Amino acid sequence: MTTTLITGANRSLGLETARRLLEAGHTVYAGVRNPDDAVEVRALGATVVRLDVTDQSSIDEAVASIPALDVLVNNAGVLGTAHGVDDLTADAMASVLDANVTGIVRVTQAALPLLRASENPVIVNVASGVGWPRFLSTPGHDEFHVPSIPYAASKAAVITLTVQYAKNLPGFRVNVSDPGYTATDFNGHSGHQTVTEGTDATVMLALLGPDGPTGEFHNRHGRVDY
Repeated sequence: MTTTLITGANRSLGLETARRLLEAGHTVYAGVRNPDDAVEVRALGATVVRLDVTDQSSIDEAVASIPALDVLVNNAGVLGTAHGVDDLTADAMASVLDANVTGIVRVTQAALPLLRASENPVIVNVASGVGWPRFLSTPGHDEFHVPSIPYAASKAAVITLTVQYAKNLPGFRVNVSDPGYTATDFNGHSGHQTVTEGTDATVMLALLGPDGPTGEFHNRHGRVDY
């Protein structure tokens, strides 16, 4: 039985990822900041654990409650409060980086001992095409019109962080996904993709076997060339 931990699993992309991996036969631990706000994912059959990616003690307690771990999906993230230059402050930048980048490091480092004991350890980091300069700078891409600085920079860091983790963990499958422009709370449900479409890459990467790729960036259409 494959055991999976998903952060930010109580809504939108995280909830749909949990649903699909449960359907695939995984035992899913749903990491959420507030367990009282996890009715839907609990009803799906996931085990809910309190996990705030900005709070090391909650991460340590959550990981300690899991007997074994094969797959870690670092899905949790924040959009932040600054969306352009005029409202950008150092504190606004730091808070987004703390949740979206340092939060992945906190969770991953805490989970490494359990993952190292797995026969097929897998890590999937959920980033965004908004973190990909080629998409941001190419007219016609959904990302081209996005002015956000903290969120885009944080997701660019997640992509690079993934490449470096993959190099450091050759026995793991460590990859990064781009959900694409998906209708979620983040964008007021304005995205043109469903949450199922938005989780295609994440789920595919979570289901990889030992012979699967590592250090790659994927969206629902396949590998995105670096």
